[in-house]
Amino acid sequence: MKPKRVVVLTGAGISAESGVRTFRDNDGLWENHRIEEVATPEAWAADPEKVWRFYQERRRQMNEVEPNPAHIALARLQREREGTVLITQNVDDLHERGGSEDVHHMHGQLLTLRCEVSGRSEQRMDDASLGDDFAFCNCCSSPKRMRPDVVWFGEMPIGMEMIYDAVLQCDVFLVVGSSGHVYPAAGLVRAAKEAGAHTVLVNAEPPTNVEAFDEVHLGAAGELLPGLVDSWLNEMN
Repeated sequence: MKPKRVVVLTGAGISAESGVRTFRDNDGLWENHRIEEVATPEAWAADPEKVWRFYQERRRQMNEVEPNPAHIALARLQREREGTVLITQNVDDLHERGGSEDVHHMHGQLLTLRCEVSGRSEQRMDDASLGDDFAFCNCCSSPKRMRPDVVWFGEMPIGMEMIYDAVLQCDVFLVVGSSGHVYPAAGLVRAAKEAGAHTVLVNAEPPTNVEAFDEVHLGAAGELLPGLVDSWLNEMN
C-alpha cells in the first residue's frame, strides 16, 4: 500500500486520552447536561447564561490538559507525508500543541469566541475572557456580546465542501477516536470507501459504522498510533 493522499479524521476519543471530558456519555448526556440544553442555537437563545458557563468551563479546562502520543504521531504523519489532510471534530487545540500546523476544525474551536453581530472570531484565552461573565468583542464600535465559536447541533459544520473534496480524492482515509454517531462526520468513511479509498480505524471500541472500515485497530490511540505511523511511513516511502 503506497497511498499518495491521506486524510485523517479525529473525534472525541483522541482528546479523551488527554483528559478532555468526552462529547457524550453512554447515558446520552453531555457532561451531565442534555445536549438540547447547551449545544443548540435554541439553547443559547433561551438561556445564554447557562450555555456560556458550560463552555467557559470547557475553555478553562484547555489549560489543564496536554497532547498525548496519538496527537504527536499524527503530527509526524502530517509532517513526513506531504499533503496529509487533518480534519478534527474536536474543538480543543491539542493537535496544534502536538505539532500539527494545518488542522481543519469542522466543529469550531474553544480558543476563540465569535461576535454575535459581525460574526468575526477572536482568540480570547486571557483570564478576563475565561470567567463566567459574558465577553464582548473588539470589532464593533460598541462592543457586542460574544458566543462560543463552536458549531452547535442544527448548524452547518465548517468547510464541508473542502472536506468532501479531500475525502473523495484520498487514497487512505484514517479515522481516530470517533464513535460514528455524529453526522455528517460519521458518513465520511462511506464516501471515502465508495470513492475507492482504503479505510482505516483506530478506536477504543468498534463504532456504529465499523463495517465501513477495511482495517480496524482497537485500543488506545496513544498506544497504537506511534507504531502504526512508523509502519505506514515505511510502506509509503
